[in-house]
Amino acid sequence: MVGPSLSDDERDAASFRLKLFFVLLVGASGGLIALQVDPTPVELGLSILGGLLLGWLLLVFLVRSFRQEPR
Repeated sequence: MVGPSLSDDERDAASFRLKLFFVLLVGASGGLIALQVDPTPVELGLSILGGLLLGWLLLVFLVRSFRQEPR
């Protein structure tokens, strides 16, 4: 049998997990960078929140940039 090895639902689930991991990775990166300067808990939380926001914005940019237009 020749064809895709994933169903559409499986592909959507895998895509969602990859996007979620990307956003969480950028958010965790913001927190780890903040830990280098001994932040207060509020500053650490804000840096993680800022990283999550930046990760989401990057994801939106990448998804829109690589979207295939119908021909």
